[in-house]
Amino acid sequence: MMISHGLKITKEDFCFGPWKVTTAKNHIMNSKDLERLTQELNLPSLPEMLFGENMLRIQHGDGFGIEFNAIDALKRINNSDDNVQVACAQQWQESRVPSEHSQEVVRPYDWTFTTDYRGTLIGEEMQIKVTETTERINMEKLRTREQIMFFDEVLLFEDELHDHGVSMISVKIRVMPTSFFTLLRFFLRVDGVLIRINDTRLYHEAGQKYMLREFCTRESSIAELKSIPASQFTDPNEIAQHLPFKLRQWALEDRFAHPWARGKLRFHDGETKVSRCRRKQARDCVG
Repeated sequence: MMISHGLKITKEDFCFGPWKVTTAKNHIMNSKDLERLTQELNLPSLPEMLFGENMLRIQHGDGFGIEFNAIDALKRINNSDDNVQVACAQQWQESRVPSEHSQEVVRPYDWTFTTDYRGTLIGEEMQIKVTETTERINMEKLRTREQIMFFDEVLLFEDELHDHGVSMISVKIRVMPTSFFTLLRFFLRVDGVLIRINDTRLYHEAGQKYMLREFCTRESSIAELKSIPASQFTDPNEIAQHLPFKLRQWALEDRFAHPWARGKLRFHDGETKVSRCRRKQARDCVG
């Protein structure tokens, strides 16, 4: 572990065969950097807590890999008029007592900061190429008890929507003796209106010449969840199993122009079975 006390940066590395897992954590961005980034992204505002230097990187010894970071996640936010999002904002606004923030919600951008970010491919001389696959992550195997050699969770951004909900995205990884598993989760709760989850799962088994990636969107209005205890609304792991799938995409199957990858590195975006897990129980957590 490397800790820079001056910059308050915490960095951890862990090697799994030819792969190197790196996590970095820092404080929230300062106002000057936030102003610059707001202009670059052409967004009227940014999440209240934005960790611009936080990241999780999974990189092969030959340079290629995938990274998860806050800035690239923000680039996937719709910065133009979105009728669905605006309609949601209007419904939320009508259900609230007027306040100083009530007129700030409806703006010509996705004020919920919803992102379908699935990671950033990295590598100078070679990168992962994605093609379709029907293969899926073996969730049952992930539920079997296996030693956790490395675990970490990195928060990328969070916003409380003026105390009327939450919008956040985080990524966590666990490395076992035979595989590693990553879950990138965007969680949105607008009180009295809806709950939405965008999940990206990444899985690799030792000895295989590919990884599998799955993406799915689940969403439900609060009215449709009236039979579910409200206490579960604040726990993404608990409420996820009650949300219907709204989007199930088949991603792409990756091949590398490299001897290591003469096989296939498959990325698959599709439906996966949801299991319960708690944040502090890394061993049982499969997202």
